[in-house]
Amino acid sequence: MSDTIVEIKGLRKVYSGKNPVTAVDGIDLRVPAGEIYGLLGPNGAGKTTTISIATTRSIPTAGSVRIAGIDVVANAAVARRSIGVVPQYNTLDRSCTVEENIFFHCLYFGMSRAEARARTAQLLEQFRLSDRAKAYPQALSGGLAQRLQIGRAIAHRPKVLFLDEPSAGLDPQSRIAMWEAVSGLRDEGITVVLTTHYMEEADELCDRLAIIDHGKILVEDTPAALKASVGGDKIYELRLQDGDRSGHLEARLRGISGVNGVEPIHHGSGLRVLAKAQDGLLASVVTTANEFGLRDVTTAEPSLETVFIRLTGRDLRE
Repeated sequence: MSDTIVEIKGLRKVYSGKNPVTAVDGIDLRVPAGEIYGLLGPNGAGKTTTISIATTRSIPTAGSVRIAGIDVVANAAVARRSIGVVPQYNTLDRSCTVEENIFFHCLYFGMSRAEARARTAQLLEQFRLSDRAKAYPQALSGGLAQRLQIGRAIAHRPKVLFLDEPSAGLDPQSRIAMWEAVSGLRDEGITVVLTTHYMEEADELCDRLAIIDHGKILVEDTPAALKASVGGDKIYELRLQDGDRSGHLEARLRGISGVNGVEPIHHGSGLRVLAKAQDGLLASVVTTANEFGLRDVTTAEPSLETVFIRLTGRDLRE
């Protein structure tokens, strides 16, 4: 097994005041070197606060974070040499060209001018920005600006890159291009830790992920294992005209061959059926539900959103 490069133990962050807010509540996690690891959860779950502490921008109330064995609080300056970070907001220097944004970052981290020029040219090519080298950041699209931020963040060859909501505000085409850029970082041996509330992004990019809510990690595993934990190949969501009859319908549905589980949803006015991928099963479910006043049925396959809903009882984007 790969060595652990990010280690978080008992991490807590409480914002004091008249009404104290616990943003991070006892997080423990380990990220092996070379992995793309995701923190998936809604806005306000504690993802950004965790990243802020790990990248030395915030001090924890309790607990510790180590990057490549270095305590980020006790040895912040040393830890920063192993860290690259792309925050949610655009931090590009608007007074510098695209190539200057990378070049000066290289100089800041101690490269000679010759080394900085070579590294800048390499990254412009890698992130398909060579034809925009003399442009200024304000002339770039959101997708190009995000690629520039990633290129700049890895210019000093950090061991770990932290990405905070990297797809926020990007159109679908730019999002896919950004995913390709991030996936390519594996070839450079860079470990990636990203936060997102897009289940598609977590599913596409992450080797493993933790679902986080209210400052706590609810579950951690590979995307495939998390989806498999739902317990069905297909999901049928039934809405009834009269929610009072859902209990009787639930008992009937559990007796149908191929149904793995039934759960109440929509505050008791409907049911979620977890089922095998079996010919004729949907027809059997609908026929049975019609006897109890079926109003609507939707079908889906298990997703990370399904996992989150089962854990919290609410939608990932609520």
